[in-house]
Amino acid sequence: MAAQRLAVLDLARGIAVVTMAIYHFSWDLSWFGFVDWPVAQGFVWRSFAASIAGSFLFLAGVSLDLAHHKAVRWRSFWRRLVVVIVAAAAISMVTYFTFGNSFVRFGILHCIAAASLIALPFLRQPFWVSLAGAVFLITLPAWASSSFFNGELWQWTGLGTPEFGSVDYVPVAPWAGVTLAGLALSKMFRRIHMWDRLSRLSFSGSAGKSTRFLGRHSLPVYLLHQPILYGLVWTAATLGPQVDRAGDAFVQNCTKACVNNVGEAGVCEAACSCTLSHLEADGTWTLLTVDPEDPALRAQMNEQYKQCLADPQRLPAVIE
Repeated sequence: MAAQRLAVLDLARGIAVVTMAIYHFSWDLSWFGFVDWPVAQGFVWRSFAASIAGSFLFLAGVSLDLAHHKAVRWRSFWRRLVVVIVAAAAISMVTYFTFGNSFVRFGILHCIAAASLIALPFLRQPFWVSLAGAVFLITLPAWASSSFFNGELWQWTGLGTPEFGSVDYVPVAPWAGVTLAGLALSKMFRRIHMWDRLSRLSFSGSAGKSTRFLGRHSLPVYLLHQPILYGLVWTAATLGPQVDRAGDAFVQNCTKACVNNVGEAGVCEAACSCTLSHLEADGTWTLLTVDPEDPALRAQMNEQYKQCLADPQRLPAVIE
C-alpha cells in the first residue's frame, strides 16, 4: 500500500468526533435541566457512549498498525504518546475543578495512552496474536474481577468497583482489548490488500471533506468541543429562564422509591417535594447538583427526607 493518509480512516474518525459531540451536547442539556433525557443512566444512551469510546479505541489500534507495521517509528510513537498523556492530565484537572469527586480519573485518553503501550509487543506479531490479546482483555473482567481491585488505586484495571463515580470512565479491561482488535483487523486488511482498495476512496464532497477535516484534527477537537458546548449551555442556563428539571426528576424518583416502602403515593410525593424545598432553602440542593455522590450531602438529604416523611407539618415546605 502506498504511504499516504487514508481518507477512509479520517472519515471514520470524523464520524466518531461528530457522534461524540452529539452525545456530549445531549449530556450538557440534560445536566443543566433543559431536557429530561436519561443521558447518564439510560441503557440506549450508555450504549451510544460505549460505541463512541469503542470506535476511538478501535481506530487507535488501526492507526498504530498502519504507522508502525514495517518498523516502530519510536520518535513518532513517543511524541504522540506524550501528547495524549498531557491531554489526559489536562482533562483530569479541568473536570476536577468542574465536577469535584466525579472528575475523570481514567477516561478515554488515559485508556488510549495505556492501550498504545500494551499494543507495542503486538505490532510485529501475526494478526491472530493481536486477536487473541483482544479476546483476553475484553473478557478479563468476566473472570478476573475481584474485590482486591476495588477503590481508586486499581480502578484503571477495570477489575474492581471504583470508589467514586466519574463523568468518564474507560478502564484498561475491557477497553484496551478494543484497540488490539483494531490492530488485528488492520493486519488482516493488509494481508488481503483491503487497504489498497480503500485507499482509492477520496470522499471529496463537501460533507466528506468537512468530516475528514474533523478526523485529521480529532484530538484538538476532542479537547475543545466540550468546553465550548458546556459553556454555551451554561450561558443559556444562566441568562435564560430557569428550568429545574433536575428537581422534578428528584421528586419523581424519590416518590417511586418511597411508594415501594410506604405505599401511599400522595404522602410520598408531598414528602419528596418537602425534601426538595428544604434542600433548596439551605443551599444543599445546589451542592448536590454539582457533586451528587458526596456522602455528607447525601446524608443531609436523607435526614431531610426522614423529617418530611415523619412530620406532616413540614409537608407544605414553606421555608422562612
